[in-house]
Amino acid sequence: MAHEAPVRSSAEWGMTPSRALPFWPATLLAALVLTLSACGGGDSSSTPAPVVPGATAGQLKDATPINTVTLADLTAAVGAAGSKLPGAVPRYAVRSWRLTYVTSDGFGREVVASGLVSVPVKPDGARSPVLSYQHATIYKDAQAPSNLVVATEPPVVLASLGYIVVAADYVGYGTSHASQHPYLLATPSAAAVLDLLTAARTWRQSRSLNDNGQLFLLGYSEGGYTTLAAHRAMQTSASPHLAQLIASIPGAGPYHVGVTLDAQLQRVRDENAALAALVSPGQLGKQGTLVRNEVRRLILRLVIPDDADVTFQSTFLDNFLADDTAAIERDSNVHDWKPAAPIRLFHGRDDQTVPYLASTRTLQAMQARGAGSTVTLTDCNATPASHTGCVVPYFNHALGQLAPLARDL
Repeated sequence: MAHEAPVRSSAEWGMTPSRALPFWPATLLAALVLTLSACGGGDSSSTPAPVVPGATAGQLKDATPINTVTLADLTAAVGAAGSKLPGAVPRYAVRSWRLTYVTSDGFGREVVASGLVSVPVKPDGARSPVLSYQHATIYKDAQAPSNLVVATEPPVVLASLGYIVVAADYVGYGTSHASQHPYLLATPSAAAVLDLLTAARTWRQSRSLNDNGQLFLLGYSEGGYTTLAAHRAMQTSASPHLAQLIASIPGAGPYHVGVTLDAQLQRVRDENAALAALVSPGQLGKQGTLVRNEVRRLILRLVIPDDADVTFQSTFLDNFLADDTAAIERDSNVHDWKPAAPIRLFHGRDDQTVPYLASTRTLQAMQARGAGSTVTLTDCNATPASHTGCVVPYFNHALGQLAPLARDL
């Protein structure tokens, strides 16, 4: 999502460089709008990547060994400066595989995607809970979970604690790199997770790797959004994975996409009153299709770093610029439903990347539907409680939530 700092501040997500989706400053928007007024717009359409006809969602295509990370390397990585999980205490070496499987892209078509499965090296026959980890926004394919399997990365660290960790690369990364990434689109985001869970279960059964019947969902920022999207999809589709779901622990996600983008647009208005009308979604809609398409194209070019090698599908932004709240609700929002399994939200009040309001609106909407204490919101206690500053506190929070629930670690 948006940056608290100027555009392209690579450390914003508190993960690795390029982890954030920065927003555009008013000065760039000024030049953008003035340029568009003069040139009249252009065509920003693109062609989706090839698909796989006749395949079944969740079908396992292949499994390739990646590496084994030793317990010594994991212990050193967790204790090093900059660790994302300094509160973790690794117990096992970790073996990892890349799985390829069938899922859906942002156009509703079946594609082959990839993901990581990291398994703790336990005695034969030992059981483990399954943890699905959803990563934050990344711009480089090399940063996708199955491409970056090292001792510092959360999926590997979490597996060292005793979990079988599955981590979808998402469509647009890994095997599906030629496809557009369906950014902040609920259905394909959820499908990438659920279909990998299905494929990973098939793979585990073929190798007699036993889970203990427990499933947890974790993720921060875009990963938090995808966590809620996957949880909702499990419930609405009566997925067999729902029976194993113990809890979801999403952090600082843009669950209410409209509120998130409204907050960023308000920042632009605050910075430049003269631009306020020009950059409002309703006014951009009045400019006509050609100009609106060019705005979309140039904004996406502004918010994605020059060295990015991933293509982001712009549907979420199209809907916003068209002031189409119904489409945002249909395609993107994941905040307003009643969960059956616990959801433990986490967010910082000083977050200007994904506004705290996205979480409070989620809590309010779910409790209005009768969720009660099934949904809770914990505030980040960092100072300031910014998006970047709350990454490590989020993982500490997640580990604390998991501790009394997870068995067989």
